[in-house]
Amino acid sequence: KMSFRRGACAAACLLLAGAGAFAQERALAPVTVTANPLGSTQGAAPVSSLSGNELLLRRQGTLGETLNGMPGVSSTWFGPAASRPIVRGLDGDRIRILENGGALRDVSGLSFDHAVSLDPIAVDRIEVLRGPGALLYGGNAVGGVVNLIDGRIPTAPLQGVTGRADVGLASGNSERGGAVLVEGGTDKFGLHLDASGRRFGDTRVPAGLPCTQGESTVLARRLCNSDGHTGGGAVGGSLFFDRGYLGASVSDFGTEYGSVAEDEVRLDQRSRRVALQGELRGLRGPLQSVKAQASHTDYRHTEFDAGVPGTVFRTTGSDLRLEARHARIGPLEGVIGFQWDDADLSAEGEEAFLPSSNTRQQALFVYEELPTGWGKLSFGARTERVDVESEAARRRFRPASASVGAVWNLTRTWQLTGNLNRTQRAPKDYELFADGPHVATGAFEVGNPSLGLERSTSVDAGLQWSDGPNRAKVGVFQNRFSDYIALLSTGLTRGDGDELLPEFAYRAVAARLRGLEAEGSVRLLAGAQTLDLELRGDLVRADNLTLGQPLPRIAPVRVGSTLAWASGAWGARLGLDHWMRQSRVPEGDSPVGGYTLWNTAVTYKASAGQAELLWYAKVENLGDRVAFSPTSILTQSAPGRVPLPGRSLRVGLRADF
Repeated sequence: KMSFRRGACAAACLLLAGAGAFAQERALAPVTVTANPLGSTQGAAPVSSLSGNELLLRRQGTLGETLNGMPGVSSTWFGPAASRPIVRGLDGDRIRILENGGALRDVSGLSFDHAVSLDPIAVDRIEVLRGPGALLYGGNAVGGVVNLIDGRIPTAPLQGVTGRADVGLASGNSERGGAVLVEGGTDKFGLHLDASGRRFGDTRVPAGLPCTQGESTVLARRLCNSDGHTGGGAVGGSLFFDRGYLGASVSDFGTEYGSVAEDEVRLDQRSRRVALQGELRGLRGPLQSVKAQASHTDYRHTEFDAGVPGTVFRTTGSDLRLEARHARIGPLEGVIGFQWDDADLSAEGEEAFLPSSNTRQQALFVYEELPTGWGKLSFGARTERVDVESEAARRRFRPASASVGAVWNLTRTWQLTGNLNRTQRAPKDYELFADGPHVATGAFEVGNPSLGLERSTSVDAGLQWSDGPNRAKVGVFQNRFSDYIALLSTGLTRGDGDELLPEFAYRAVAARLRGLEAEGSVRLLAGAQTLDLELRGDLVRADNLTLGQPLPRIAPVRVGSTLAWASGAWGARLGLDHWMRQSRVPEGDSPVGGYTLWNTAVTYKASAGQAELLWYAKVENLGDRVAFSPTSILTQSAPGRVPLPGRSLRVGLRADF
């Protein structure tokens, strides 16, 4: 068994040994700005971005699987239609999912079988903040932030008409999908239109599984009831003026898919979102600019059992976010902000396990940066008021968060970063008021109305280096919770008649999560042809300190590498990801075996008139390996039932015009 220290050293050495020999004096590449409202290219917080060809080749049917394998990120994997990202061992409502920086409202954090209400096929860029984002986005971002950027509200003048079309097919689940985007305008106005859709059958797997067909059960090399379809679209527009813009968008999304945990259960999800966004720049006086975002979402989904409507989930809510950049105070620059959110949640039906509730949140925050001769310091604070009210009870919380970070430019190529965060999170409605059978988790869940704030202190440090095409990044972190809200077994059973389920109750425990993330790339061949070796690795060790045992569903040590070749219009990639055996599981859970998955891809660029074409083909799970995800609840609640997908060939074409 690899210890935490040995695993950390192995991942760090794997990366730095290949990169250190190439160190020269050149500038670091810029980073993304989800964690920085000032738009700085140097950030203390660990942020990663996916866009362009990289996003195209990584993209899967769910957000969780699209991001799975990035250092520090894994997936809840509840089949090919419902998987949410896990960041540094934290999932559910501890990870805030945003759309263009605003609230993306659904109930995907409530249950593992609920899908995120936006298909990755409609997204231009994904930014992932690993570590607490509570300062800017609230206590529910204690684990991280995933920002989905689709450009549905234009923020800069457009000249003429541009667009993109993307079509693709996959053999593993007979998937057919596509998306189209058109934008046009002048220096006075801009218009955005997009539409997307996918249809997929049952997912092929490498082993025979029992599948119910009518009154009989047969063995099939597929995940039964894993088919479905998605569709959506949006229209948006903006007016531009000398000092800013004002825009709006309306989007619809729908998906219908089967639950892989039960052969006759299907979910039908619908969501409509109206968003407003604007910015006023170049102001005089104490404020230099003001940015506003607001949205309203109507979401519902119905769960059908053998075609009969069962539980219906609904959430309706509105949110508002204001950010004002103040004038410099000496060398100090920063923003002050206000955030408001009001949401209703209801679940009706025989298997509804929580009462209707309303959650209202108001927050004030400030973020400041101080340039120095060696880099910069950043610091900020946030105070919130959260009211959670159900039919039988009402709770009020006053969470507060504070953060301090630093960037040290050691040389022109080496940079050191550090962050210290103190975060408080108000419990969610289901953690307070749940009381009923939850089929997706196979448990009778009981909330705790007396829960207090979840408090945590986190620290992370990173070292990064860049020299042209060569780069390396290593980070370590620790997150210590004094009141981690966990769902734990009581040892009892609850239910009616033959429908008895084990009882699980929410309670506060002490917990600690710590780990390491490493990634980088080394240019092995330069010239007309290039060959790069990409390396990555991570590990998370998570412990319930109150009970003295590991937290559940934590990714084991993971390492991976990819060879990327390019020559003119052609490109090719061959890579592997190895998940070691996960033996650190809580009492009652079984260890999960390790596995290695290979993948390959080929791309070809061409032109057709004014359009730029990219043809691509990729094969996933090249060795057709049987594997089970240690981060999925299905691996423990339904052992052997839901393996990861088998070999699949995906081909497609993207056209930019």
